[in-house]
Amino acid sequence: MSDNAYFKFTNSVVVAPLLAILSIWTVFWVELRFKVNLNDYGIYPQRVSGLKGIIFSPFIHGSVEHLYNNTIPLAVLTASLFYFYRGIALRVLVMGILISGLFTWAIGRPSYHIGASGVIYLLASFIFFKGIFTKHYRLVALSLIVVFIYGSMLWYIFPIEDGISWEGHLGGFLGGLLLAFVLKSEIPPVKKYDWEKEDYDEEADEFLRQFDEYGNFIEKAPEQEVPEDTVKVTYHYKEQKPDDFSGEASK
Repeated sequence: MSDNAYFKFTNSVVVAPLLAILSIWTVFWVELRFKVNLNDYGIYPQRVSGLKGIIFSPFIHGSVEHLYNNTIPLAVLTASLFYFYRGIALRVLVMGILISGLFTWAIGRPSYHIGASGVIYLLASFIFFKGIFTKHYRLVALSLIVVFIYGSMLWYIFPIEDGISWEGHLGGFLGGLLLAFVLKSEIPPVKKYDWEKEDYDEEADEFLRQFDEYGNFIEKAPEQEVPEDTVKVTYHYKEQKPDDFSGEASK
């Protein structure tokens, strides 16, 4: 697979993040419009009834600030996932949500855990580690960009602030790492030589021009080089007329 075939824009790069953002904002609008509280559909650890939150919790948010803080990272990381890893993007989302949700349900504090932040940690972790594992220069560059923009989120996988589900963050982080290691993606190999590139022109290659169509070496006479310090002398001859030799006789 060539780079141009792999790294190309598709409708999913726009549709997927758009659907993700519309879904979380629509759920929040429904809560405000009909004055309902859907927190009961979040993950409640160690309760069988809390298992439903594994599916529903990413769509539920407690405030406008909570919703806004998750909107931009979710859109950017989802678009990146579907552009650079479109072949496995859906599997990453579905399996990642299940893994991070189950992890939160298993170790979480006795409270309702809601929000899409676990999915954000999942995407950031997967994109970072997958780029490092593939060693493709474009994907490694993407990994470094993710670290530069979202590297500060790493602190929130630890219990450093009350009211934040660090368990969900940690579950998303570990889920992304696991999927980056397990899921295989067909990555185009890095082309090291000119003849591997798609725009390679054989006729313009000085090396190949030394061989004929059958692969036989074409011997060429060595060109004689003229030293730059050679002095070139040019002679100009002037024609002498008979009158130039005539004179008066002495008397």
